[in-house]
Amino acid sequence: MSLTKFESMLKTNNIFFFDLVEFEEIIIHYLDVGKLSLAKKAVKLGLEQHAQSVDLKLLQVEIYIFENQLDKASSVLRKLERIEPSNDEIFIQKATINSKKGKHQEAIINLEKALNFTDDKVDVWSLIGMEYLYLDNFEKARLSFEKCIEVDFEDYSALYNIVYCYDMEQKHANSIAYLDNYININPYCEVAWHQLGRQYFILKMYKEALNSFDYAVLIDEFFIGGYLEKAKTLEELGRYQEAIDNYLITLELDDPTAFAYVRIGECYERIHKFDAAISYYKKAVHEDPLLDRAWILLTDLYYNDGNYQKASYYISKALKIDEQNALYWRKYAEIKLKLSFFEEAVVGFETCLDLSDDALEIYIGLTDVLSFLGEFEDAISVLLKAQKTHKNLAEIEYRLTGLFFALNKEKYGFHHLIAGMKLDYEYHIILKELYPTVFENKKIQKLIANYKKALE
Repeated sequence: MSLTKFESMLKTNNIFFFDLVEFEEIIIHYLDVGKLSLAKKAVKLGLEQHAQSVDLKLLQVEIYIFENQLDKASSVLRKLERIEPSNDEIFIQKATINSKKGKHQEAIINLEKALNFTDDKVDVWSLIGMEYLYLDNFEKARLSFEKCIEVDFEDYSALYNIVYCYDMEQKHANSIAYLDNYININPYCEVAWHQLGRQYFILKMYKEALNSFDYAVLIDEFFIGGYLEKAKTLEELGRYQEAIDNYLITLELDDPTAFAYVRIGECYERIHKFDAAISYYKKAVHEDPLLDRAWILLTDLYYNDGNYQKASYYISKALKIDEQNALYWRKYAEIKLKLSFFEEAVVGFETCLDLSDDALEIYIGLTDVLSFLGEFEDAISVLLKAQKTHKNLAEIEYRLTGLFFALNKEKYGFHHLIAGMKLDYEYHIILKELYPTVFENKKIQKLIANYKKALE
């Protein structure tokens, strides 16, 4: 009623009187719905009618802070503190300003002052806990949130924060002990069972985790998070069909997610139901076309099935989303090789190197494609670059042998052949596979035979 009256006043320019409580309710309403300009008008008119109201001035401070006018807010608070030095809200707002300035220790000092004057200590302890989180002081943050629980056992926000602090301290056993104690007092709390399951999962105690998640969804049969975690745990236990069933429950309870579709697809893939896996991966990319993981999973399935055309199509989708991913380019190169698109394979391998993927197989793959294309000098350059990272490897030495002989640079070829045989004599057979003409060279055959006699 007072809100309608206030808005009518703004439209007609008539001045109506509102008592202090009405103004507070009007301002708080506008702040809650994000109508800041109307909240400011209400504060201005309220102070004109109730100039001495500390509560209205505190709401004015809240608006100043929201607009990042921290100096104005601080100035008002200094005056209010002289008027009401035991008003807890003054110290809470001072702490808010400290926090926004990154002065978290000063914020804690002001919040501790507020504790001396407030009847609602839980909110202040929660604020203190958050300030300690900003300081990465997880132990003190946790102790603050634990005080909230002692007063309000159903403060689930505090419970989440306690578990988060234990997680950051990597004290999962302590977290389990705390949650066990909590559950003994409040056994029908699905949040606590869910968090307990998460701790067991982190410790790879999957049977205990599954038991906890079972209780969570038993208490609340609509608890999506419980079913998701239960499904993930069943995956770890190798119970893929049951995992699928639980993921499907989440799809019934809420709008479908690409995440759930992907996990279902992966479960089907593990039990070798590849058509079903493909179906769910396609649902995932339909739900979220920017989910590159689903495109890659489709790529791998088709690649492993020998359908390189489709694998090529799906890897291109993944690369459009993340063209800086060296693993995707590696897969791209492998697929192009299977399709005999050698120039494109070269692009794939070279891009991997540009993205700092300097694994030996990248250098070898690129070298072999360049060799096949007759780009012998480029292939040698790649191998010489590879030697800076991968030293004393027969795979490189024998390839250099073949390439130098292909360029009629026998001196260099013999040098690398001897180096290769010193590293791994038996591996010289790679010459026959990659450079058969070079391998049949009588000088090479003689050197290989003499080296073998020397070894004997």
